[in-house]
Amino acid sequence: MKSNTISFKHILAIGFILGGATLAWVFLGGAMTARTSTAHGKNSESVTNLWGPAQGQSHPSVWYLSPTGQSGRKYIQPTASNIDIKLDFEPKKKGLAWNRTYNADFTATYTIPNPTPIEQTVYIAFPLPSENSSFNNFEFTLGEKKSQQQTPRGGVIEEATTIPAGGEVQLKIAYQSRGIDRWIYRLGDIDRISNFQLEMETSFAEIDFPDGASSPTDREFDAATNTWKLQWNYPDVIHPQEIGMDMPKVLNPGPIAARMSFFAPVSLLFFFAVLLILGAVKGLNLHPMNYFFLAAGFFSFQILFAYLVDLLPLHYSFIIASLVSLVLVGCYVRAVAGMALLKIALPAQFAYLVLFSYSFFFDGLSGLTITIGAIATLALLMIYTAKMDWSEIFVTRGRRKAVTPPPLAQ
Repeated sequence: MKSNTISFKHILAIGFILGGATLAWVFLGGAMTARTSTAHGKNSESVTNLWGPAQGQSHPSVWYLSPTGQSGRKYIQPTASNIDIKLDFEPKKKGLAWNRTYNADFTATYTIPNPTPIEQTVYIAFPLPSENSSFNNFEFTLGEKKSQQQTPRGGVIEEATTIPAGGEVQLKIAYQSRGIDRWIYRLGDIDRISNFQLEMETSFAEIDFPDGASSPTDREFDAATNTWKLQWNYPDVIHPQEIGMDMPKVLNPGPIAARMSFFAPVSLLFFFAVLLILGAVKGLNLHPMNYFFLAAGFFSFQILFAYLVDLLPLHYSFIIASLVSLVLVGCYVRAVAGMALLKIALPAQFAYLVLFSYSFFFDGLSGLTITIGAIATLALLMIYTAKMDWSEIFVTRGRRKAVTPPPLAQ
């Protein structure tokens, strides 16, 4: 134990232990990936059937019959559109995965014109966001006519009304529904839209717009309630883009546990490097069997975390698994090498195991965290080993200097 020399066989044995631990983590990560994928495939369809798919509300189509129009129809646009949508994020967990479910409260008022100099029968087709969703408190009011018996055909509600020459009528629609992942308002192939206003209220602070969707023209954040009020005002816009909102990302334990397992060998490599080199500096070299038990202590974190997330919240599982691993490794190092090596091992394990693993809770930070950790480790080892005589550290048994015995007493 009290030695500052490191042999090639010593390093080879530690490398073999690291390789074995790597295989164990790869198997664990693969098992977690397969388990999560299987569960997601089974649960995603049931969640969609239960809660509803992603909501995509389309702008209503309005036309009157005319021989000069396409297919005998002359399409017109509402002269004004005022839409309010309230999105209440309410994620649901099924199996190992959280689903980004939400409640939608939709109300809209459209002003339907008759641009001709004669009375016209105008037809309105209002497509529902999904054929498989439920719509509570549905209202469809066209002028003075409130239709409560309308049923959709092919996911579309159609109605007709007579509008006098140059006149207009109000179309009012309201419903509450549920969806998953995102909500979108589609403007379709509209070439030009005027007097369009959509106001969105969210119950969440983390907002993100889907690809191809436009940004709001005005936004207001309420820090007290942690909510947003967003507005899209289009006084007169050619080729307007669709409007949408992605639900906030949720931490799914299955993918996080799998990624932690796949990257765990990097943490153990840094830990072994610090322990091996700084241990040699202090003359406290551990036996390869000691490194085997240290690797097992590291592995206990990932396997315990992987199965705790089935029963406990994600952060509680992480804290418990971290404490168990820290206690196992810390107590073992203290029993084997005392406080001198524990002062090195405990901070190193906290940095390389706990902090590295926690970085996977944040998208895009794991690579940066590992890079910073690698640079910090390199700097630490360079500082502590700058004046070391490496020829005295890395020696073979046959090349070790013979120790001159003390002279015999006369």
